[in-house]
Amino acid sequence: MNPSLDPNRWKALALLSIASFMVILDASIVGVALPSIERDFGVAAADLQWVVSGYALSFGGLLLLGGRAADLLGRRRIFIIGIGLFALASLASGLATSATVLVAGRVLQGISAALMSPSALSILVTTFPEGAERNKALGVWGAVGGLGGTAGVLVGGPITSTLGWEWIFFINVPVAAGLIALAPAVLRESRAALTQRTFDLAGAATITASLVLLVYAVVEAPQAGWTSAETLLPIAASVALAGLFGAIESRSAAPLMPLRVLRSRTLVGGNLVLAAIGMLAFGVSIILTLYAQQVLGYTPLEFGLASAVVPVMATVGSVIGQSIITKAGFRSIALGGLTLMGIGSLLLGQVSAGGSYLGDLFLGMLVFGPGLGAAFVAASIATVSGVDEADAGLASGLNNASFQIGGALGVAILSSVAIANTEGSDPLVALTAGFQSAFTAAIAFAAFGILAGAILLGTTRRMRGTVPEPAAA
Repeated sequence: MNPSLDPNRWKALALLSIASFMVILDASIVGVALPSIERDFGVAAADLQWVVSGYALSFGGLLLLGGRAADLLGRRRIFIIGIGLFALASLASGLATSATVLVAGRVLQGISAALMSPSALSILVTTFPEGAERNKALGVWGAVGGLGGTAGVLVGGPITSTLGWEWIFFINVPVAAGLIALAPAVLRESRAALTQRTFDLAGAATITASLVLLVYAVVEAPQAGWTSAETLLPIAASVALAGLFGAIESRSAAPLMPLRVLRSRTLVGGNLVLAAIGMLAFGVSIILTLYAQQVLGYTPLEFGLASAVVPVMATVGSVIGQSIITKAGFRSIALGGLTLMGIGSLLLGQVSAGGSYLGDLFLGMLVFGPGLGAAFVAASIATVSGVDEADAGLASGLNNASFQIGGALGVAILSSVAIANTEGSDPLVALTAGFQSAFTAAIAFAAFGILAGAILLGTTRRMRGTVPEPAAA
């Protein structure tokens, strides 16, 4: 056995995967509980959206800063701090006595997730050497991510129906406590080997503000309108701040994001593919939930159980994708997975007002699931392939930011499409027309991901050159 290999690396993977599942799950689990929260607090649905959006806003906006903090201050240290804050934020959310307190708790959850998630992935990357073992570890990570991204309804439905919506937050507290207790024994501390351990405060301020404005604009767009000043002005400001960030980074002695990392076509392509996957995973999921509850009349518990096919098949797709990725290459796996997601969206676009689970939903979800799992694994591996250890936290922050911001965009765009195409005198027919349009529009997300992957991701030969099989003992 190679003496440099961490003997606890597989235990570390299990711990990190649990943390990742908890973070990704909390991005979607709240959706199924919103009707119950609305009844308890008596607030308007438009105001209640911030229970979901507050998490996405703080999570997506601070991910790059969280990833760089892990590189500079210690990856295990930031991971543990993030988990501790996440537990406190979850407890505060569950004990909330008003919608305002609940939104504040969700914002704090997002901030803590922005510390925890990129540090977890960077620990994984620095624990497993590049090659077959890292591919296997990232395959597990991808399976868990795909499962967490689609299991919100599956888990949240039964909890909300039996224990109450508060328990979708309370359940995080003992899990987080267990992770904190085990982390010092299982995870090795690591940090980037840098001569300057200073924060690029100007870069951090500009990119964080840029991401926050972008996420804010897209989550507000369905209510404000995509062509309204409330949407266009934040987007314009976000673009301007991103340009300013680039100028700052090109002159900084210790940049938050060294621009050299963007020279990697594989890293850029992998992140664009991840953004497309996030758009599909979160966007299609919310439209599925609305169709099942508003048109088919499912309760949260009933649809939670009915939707189990997606996370199960996502896990199958992740396992298969990971097992063949070294030979097939991440481009082939990513493009194949996105194609399946596009086909699944096309099938779901045929839903009807008088539909049924087997007749309208099952086949689409059956095809969509494995595509999600396989594409997520391939894109995750691509985003960290060949990355220097000093940039592991940064690459992990980009990885998570791409997926989360893609998810926010997907939900906002598909919600807008559904609202704009809700037409007809019969309420069920009108709702169904909107949902059909939204599912069909999701095909464009898959097409975007396929185009980005085909142009930017490396070929099988290139992958073999950068991800070698380990030598025989």
